[in-house]
Amino acid sequence: MTKSLKIITLFVCLLVSALSQSQTRLITLEEAIKMAQKESPDYQTLLNRNQSSYWRFRNYQARFLPQLRLNATLPEYSNSIRRITNDSGQDIFVNTNQARVDGRLALTQNLALTGGSFSISSQLERISVFGNNESIGYSIVPFSVNYFQNSIFYNPFKWDKKIEPLVYEEARREFIENMEQISLNTCRRYFGLLKAQIQLKISQNNLSNQDTLFQIAKGRFRMGKIAENDLLQMELALLNSRNSVTTNMISLKRTSQDLARYLNLDTEQIELSIPEDLDPFKVTSEKALEEAKSNRKSVIEFRRRRLEAEKQVAEVKGNNRLEVNLNANFGISQQGPVFNDLFQDYNQQQNVSVSVSIPIVDWGVSKSRRKLVEANLDLANTNIEQERQAFEQEIYLHTLNWDNQRGFLETSKKAQEISIKRYNITKKRYILGKITITDLNLAQQEQDQSLVQYLNSLEKFWVDYYTLRRLTLYDFEQNKKIETEDILYD
Repeated sequence: MTKSLKIITLFVCLLVSALSQSQTRLITLEEAIKMAQKESPDYQTLLNRNQSSYWRFRNYQARFLPQLRLNATLPEYSNSIRRITNDSGQDIFVNTNQARVDGRLALTQNLALTGGSFSISSQLERISVFGNNESIGYSIVPFSVNYFQNSIFYNPFKWDKKIEPLVYEEARREFIENMEQISLNTCRRYFGLLKAQIQLKISQNNLSNQDTLFQIAKGRFRMGKIAENDLLQMELALLNSRNSVTTNMISLKRTSQDLARYLNLDTEQIELSIPEDLDPFKVTSEKALEEAKSNRKSVIEFRRRRLEAEKQVAEVKGNNRLEVNLNANFGISQQGPVFNDLFQDYNQQQNVSVSVSIPIVDWGVSKSRRKLVEANLDLANTNIEQERQAFEQEIYLHTLNWDNQRGFLETSKKAQEISIKRYNITKKRYILGKITITDLNLAQQEQDQSLVQYLNSLEKFWVDYYTLRRLTLYDFEQNKKIETEDILYD
């Protein structure tokens, strides 16, 4: 190979190496969580769900604001034979050929205090008659006040005022909980890849060690210092190490794809670092339960479900035996053939109607409906109480577990350090011929097991940490409530 060719080859190798390194993305656990809370599929689903809750609350608020509406007919034309009743009370058929144009402007306000609707309206109508008796007529209602109430014993608006704010607050807290769930999901994927990376490095290092030991064993076998069985054991350990490297490479590929897709990254070449230790902090079950009751959606959900069951009872009781509807109207009106004459000498119009519906014989329908909703209320209270106890127990048990988790992590880390030190000593003794291959294999197995235990303890530590945050919606490290920015969809 010529000198120039060597230079070109070296340059290409350096370029390939640089490109490979440039594609590698270095990510910490905190960075991964921040990316997942903006780019993950779970976050996109969460946005859609939160949007629905937001507009539901906006709709609730709008129902108690004045509503201005224009209804118009532009126009209505009819040319047909109709049956009418004349002044003598006789039904006759007449030919109608006319066009009608009308418009009504109404301002409506729902009243939460009474459960009725109050409106102010103005109406104008024009009728044009065609044919032999061609004519034009106008009718105007410049001012009309109306009040309508479906039932005087049940007020749905009162219950909406109680329930809908709870529904929105429940959704807001659920959003924060789900954001913490995203943190938890990211943590699991992060450690899945981190463990795969570390295990691959360890297996590659073990493969290198096993290859070195196998070469030494072959030399010692040729010299007659070890039996063939020991040589075969070393060869078998070498083959197992190769298989372990292959298995860990596949695991690395799978976990890197999983994390990259979850974070919406354009590369699977991800390098992770072991998270730094948290500052020590103490979590008492009393504090955790206090924050959970103050921050979690479950507490709001319990109140909301109980109110919804009580609402059903109130509705059935209010309409079960006696239904009373009220409709009242007052205004002024005028009609005539000349439009300009409509705005003088108004006629007063009043209308009041009260309708009553009383079941005489319903064969127990009313009673069964009442008993049904009362039973549903009792069932809801029972379920809520059971779920509340389970809620408190979950907080208590996880807090108790968290107090011991840091100790488990420190112990497993120390055990790993000892196992590595023991394996290195055992390997040197084997090379010197002072111990058997069985002792060496046992030391290696202990080293591998301690590594797995340490990685599992490390993962459990961080998973438990983010689980604690999700269960309480409280950051005990920073000693503050977990909040998120409000997302507006206007």
